[in-house]
Amino acid sequence: MSKITCFGEVLWDVFPTHKKIGGAPLNVAIRLQSLGNQVSMISAVGNDQNGDILINFIKDSGISTELIQVNSEFETGEVKVMLNEKGSASYDIMFPKAWDKIELQNNALEAVKNSDAFVFGSLVGRDLLSKTTLLQLIEIAKYSVFDVNLRKPYYTAELLIELLKKADFIKFNDDELFEISRYMGSKYNSLEQNLEFIANHTKAKSICVTKGRHGAVLLHQGRLFYNSGYEIKVVDTVGAGDSFLASLISKLLSEVNPQEAINFACAVGALVAQSEGANPDLKIEEIERFINPFI
Repeated sequence: MSKITCFGEVLWDVFPTHKKIGGAPLNVAIRLQSLGNQVSMISAVGNDQNGDILINFIKDSGISTELIQVNSEFETGEVKVMLNEKGSASYDIMFPKAWDKIELQNNALEAVKNSDAFVFGSLVGRDLLSKTTLLQLIEIAKYSVFDVNLRKPYYTAELLIELLKKADFIKFNDDELFEISRYMGSKYNSLEQNLEFIANHTKAKSICVTKGRHGAVLLHQGRLFYNSGYEIKVVDTVGAGDSFLASLISKLLSEVNPQEAINFACAVGALVAQSEGANPDLKIEEIERFINPFI
């Protein structure tokens, strides 16, 4: 079991017919907790009903809510989610919201300092206050995990490059890898070449690139590991990448073989994509049966 602190947005994903609790760092935290880790969440909600429900939900998930601030000036976050006919999501992220205003507090500093890993994304850098808090927390983290999550217009090349250079572990999807490699001056055209390019221009010893239904590739300690994906019927892709990251980090922190880790992570991501919402309940036995139906 690892001790992990996640930082960033907690919010409501508002679909055309219903709403669900979400936010990439929270989705990662929930999956990490379900895999047996001890997880804390640093964020902020509004002093409103949506915030109260969110805090209770996080608490019921087994995640510590001591580091979630309540902001009386800004409302709890909301994202309007649109799904196309293939189940792929696009997002309208309301701004500014409470999670844009996360203040640096002593209990958060203590939690990050004592954690095995500190997980953060790029979206939370869209506001100066949360960005400043994030940069100060990264400096004291033992192992920093950067989940690149590009949502226009809420990022700059400068911010992304700054966060990349501070991370020990980086996760992109393939489009994000190519976009950021271009920002950094890469002339390469293949995924592997750009993956190596990022590795040579950062301190990260582990870099993972997800490729949708085609699986993922992991560069870990100088070696490449591949999983080519699992066949599923997609219901929606919301949260699939978050559960993938949580599963991969959980396995790698437990010093599991990297190939086994990426196989497990791709399976969890696929199972989430064939379910509705970001955080379906998945049992370890169900995941293992999905990877190998004959065990």
